[in-house]
Amino acid sequence: MAKEITNNEDKLPLSDNERMKRESNYLRGTIAEDLKDGLTGGFTPDNFQLIRFHGMYQQDDRDLRAERAEEKLEPLINIMLRCRLPGGIISPQQWLKIDKFASEETLYGSIRLTTRQTFQFHGVVKPKIKPMHKLLHRLGLDSIATAGDVNRNVLCTSNPVESELHVQAYEWAKKISEHLLPKTRAYAEVFLDGEKLDIPDKEPVLGSTYLPRKFKTTVVIPPQNDVDVHANDLSFIAIAKNGKLTGFNVLVGGGLAMTYGDTSTYPRTATEFGYITVENTLKVAEAVVTTQRDWGNRSNRKNAKTKYTLERVGVNAFKTEVEARAGVKFKPTRSYKFTGRGDRFGWIKGIDDQWHLTLFIENGRILDFPGKPIKTGISEIAKIHKGDFRLTANQNLIIAGVPESKKSSIDSLVRKYGLLDDKISEQRKNSMACVAFPTCPLAMAEAERFLPDFISSIEEILNKYGLGNDSIILRVTGCPNGCGRAMLAEIGLVGKAVGRYNLYLGGDRAGTRIPRLYKENSTVEEIQNILDSLIQSWAEKRLKNEDFGDFLIRTEVVRPVKDPARDFYI
Repeated sequence: MAKEITNNEDKLPLSDNERMKRESNYLRGTIAEDLKDGLTGGFTPDNFQLIRFHGMYQQDDRDLRAERAEEKLEPLINIMLRCRLPGGIISPQQWLKIDKFASEETLYGSIRLTTRQTFQFHGVVKPKIKPMHKLLHRLGLDSIATAGDVNRNVLCTSNPVESELHVQAYEWAKKISEHLLPKTRAYAEVFLDGEKLDIPDKEPVLGSTYLPRKFKTTVVIPPQNDVDVHANDLSFIAIAKNGKLTGFNVLVGGGLAMTYGDTSTYPRTATEFGYITVENTLKVAEAVVTTQRDWGNRSNRKNAKTKYTLERVGVNAFKTEVEARAGVKFKPTRSYKFTGRGDRFGWIKGIDDQWHLTLFIENGRILDFPGKPIKTGISEIAKIHKGDFRLTANQNLIIAGVPESKKSSIDSLVRKYGLLDDKISEQRKNSMACVAFPTCPLAMAEAERFLPDFISSIEEILNKYGLGNDSIILRVTGCPNGCGRAMLAEIGLVGKAVGRYNLYLGGDRAGTRIPRLYKENSTVEEIQNILDSLIQSWAEKRLKNEDFGDFLIRTEVVRPVKDPARDFYI
């Protein structure tokens, strides 16, 4: 009854992705055959989509496209792999093996820390794909469901201080990840040469055609919103008493992606459903996912995310269905407050008397740069560190669990390899970009390669007006798909064409407000001039400790986005 009322998929043709999933034999397709085809570096159109469910994207080096075309060569096709790493925790021993593979077996030699708290290999050619997966398997890792129409890598606040609470939250992030994983044996069969069993596959949670669209989940510990809960379909906000986790506030329906020229698409902040006790966590997670599975739009992928389902069927109807499926009634939301999103850099001592060192990794790109051998330095630390590494959702790295006796030796290595720079500005620490060119096929403009110099220009403006110790949440994405989370920034640049961006202003520091379009299709020089004028005004007229985004809203430079489905484009 509910499905018939709330979903019109029986009246509209399904998207071709639904055919592809239905015919894939539980995500196998003909990937195994494609892997054996040495005539091309790529995959057939269906397999191009299916490998995403196994954590891979087919890409090519766009810097070399024209040159290779002139030489009548296929584009330099390669694979980007995203590891599944709930909560972003990895051991030094695992890191060393990953570092070795990146150095010896990929085109670019780098490791990239992502905004989804994991790492990516870039530039893996077809003959190296199965060895890569087998390496991950030997290390106790995999890339299952880090892309595609599934629940993706589950984020968890890194929190290096409240260690006991973090352990509890992290364990729930792992449990949620495992519970919502695809159950198909395709990954083991195709990439690990696993035995093919004569037993039918079943997908009790995700269903035989999986979800209508990608699904993102987080676990967050206030007051740090370092995982950006409003960028996610489902978030669990930890509520603690005397340092012990008692339950979660549940938020549903956040998401940042949009499509240029299509006003039926928009970013949306998540809706509070209420509080649950910890023992009901998996029931509620499954109920939200299965409701979205059954009610989500399978005809139009641009309107298939959970945020659009909530708008179409109504929040109350969705929430009531989740309660019915979970057998759980949401209680009133417990009090919480977010005060920031950034990572806490440098040495911090936790309540367990262990030290934790957060390193700033610009754009998350781990590589040896001239005068700054980041990759080698982290590898040297991994050889002596007995704790763990934590990847943050802000693309940084925490060397966690360092005893007092080892602190000085690790600090010496950090200084030796230039991994701790006291001169890095607060502005640079609070800026972020997606990968974009040359590897992302969706990029319309530069992001990662553009950001460092652009930040330098913003630093000059801040210093000019006496604001050098202040910072603004600034994010750049190469397209409107939202990977760099620009639609939760105080200043968001979204790529429109090479050298041009849409400028969005007015988000807040805590990540709870969407910015509004201020200037469309702008050149970098135009954007710099606009920001120079606005930052000058901020310096002269701000209230005490007033953040840039709040200042723009108070002074009516931009109107706040209160109801994105109805006023984002107005």
